[in-house]
Amino acid sequence: MHLLTTSALAFLIATAAQAEMANYQLDPKHTTVYFTVEHIGYAKTLGLFTNISGEFMYDAETQELGEVNVSIDAASIESFNAARDGHVRGSDFLDVDNHPAITFTATSGKAASATNGTVTGDLTILGQTRPVTLEVTLNKAAPYPFGHKRDVLGLSMSTEIQRKDFGMTYAVENGLVGDKVAIAIETEAMKIE
Repeated sequence: MHLLTTSALAFLIATAAQAEMANYQLDPKHTTVYFTVEHIGYAKTLGLFTNISGEFMYDAETQELGEVNVSIDAASIESFNAARDGHVRGSDFLDVDNHPAITFTATSGKAASATNGTVTGDLTILGQTRPVTLEVTLNKAAPYPFGHKRDVLGLSMSTEIQRKDFGMTYAVENGLVGDKVAIAIETEAMKIE
């Protein structure tokens, strides 16, 4: 679920205006991390996280990425059902009292084209860290049309994880809650001057 997150930033595309490492921050108002997981095999349940922060260094000319740090407030889970949200925050799932943050740190990125590639990094959920590869699409790289006109990268990312890989085994064996979690991230990353 985490994705984090959200951070696939690692790959991004060359924009002629940049020729050195620049700091980018995820815009929390325009960043969404959401996931789906099967419920008893009938249908997939949608959830999202509403409190995400992150930043990274990126050189658009060389596509070099560095210092990627993304954090998700695990308690900010929203599945549009208060009782379910309370359960997911508890020890059966996210155990937010003992593990308040989900984190992602990129370790490498690989461009497949001018707008697509992958970012691999370490995802930590419930204190368990596992490698995750995100599929990344650069939607747009351009100055933002409002406010300070700073450069913005628009990114879409996706991956899948297995809950049990992170020690989240509740209801996996009996099939009540799926093990596979499909994660998607939509973000606008702002260049910080």
